[in-house]
Amino acid sequence: MESTRDLLVALARRYAFADLGALAPAAEIAEVCEFGHRLLSLDAEDFAAEAKGVPADLRRRARACHMPQTPREQPRGALESLRPAYGLLLEVIAVRWHRRELSPMIAAVHIASEYLPLLAFEPQLGHAGDPARWPDGLSAPGSRFGVIGDRECDHTKSEQSATNRTLRVSVEPGEGWRAYFDRQHSQVAGALAVCVATCRNPCTAMDWIAPEPRADLHVRARTALTFADTPLVRLRHAAPVGHGFGVPSPEEVLDAWERSRAALDKNPVGSAAMKDDGFPLPGLPSLFSAVAAAPIEPATLLSGVSEHIVDLLRRL
Repeated sequence: MESTRDLLVALARRYAFADLGALAPAAEIAEVCEFGHRLLSLDAEDFAAEAKGVPADLRRRARACHMPQTPREQPRGALESLRPAYGLLLEVIAVRWHRRELSPMIAAVHIASEYLPLLAFEPQLGHAGDPARWPDGLSAPGSRFGVIGDRECDHTKSEQSATNRTLRVSVEPGEGWRAYFDRQHSQVAGALAVCVATCRNPCTAMDWIAPEPRADLHVRARTALTFADTPLVRLRHAAPVGHGFGVPSPEEVLDAWERSRAALDKNPVGSAAMKDDGFPLPGLPSLFSAVAAAPIEPATLLSGVSEHIVDLLRRL
């Protein structure tokens, strides 16, 4: 019995929640393992699923990363603030790195790159890009934001479609709301960054932000766009989760990150990536913090789940 428990404890320490759940000697432990596996898999739709065997603090912190499934769902979770979700992303990236699960690690990096512009916009918006709370200024007279077919707008056709949808999706039924988040919300994030950072024909869409904070946002949003085009993020297309069949090696990942850091080191925000902050990809938490204009550190959600499972196993 002792050797079996030692094995199960070792699985918990390695965050092998799916394997441990299949071997769990008690239903309560299996439930906690399922909760942990959802977090590790970044299944943000189900972070708020009921899990009575999980301590209330862990459930509360997971709900902060949850994506609301209806326009009126409360609390707003990741639409209120993306900072807890980015803390979880960093923790997942670190765990995947230590487990040498590099394809899902790069997938997590890719997710972080898609929504990074919304992290930059959060101080100005007062939320994390909640379609139910967009500022009226986005649709002010003279704004091209969400106008389909306007040739003066720098948005791509898909971005124009996404921005048009985001202005009205909050009155759609839950099915339409969920479809929008599955397919278009990340494009809205990128479109907002284009508006404030790279647009060649600026309209009035960003006039609701005062000049000084807009200048600061310009740098942070531009850095977010740069990150999305770095060699590290482009590894996504060399992995099975992308369009190829190769899995990057640890050496390839570190090399891609070093080249990415050099590409980012062009302004005070991007230069944060050069810090040695002790993360497996050194400087990544510092970069996210600089883009967010707020401290973002790896979460302790997965480690909390692991410790709780170990505690349950030792009580058997």
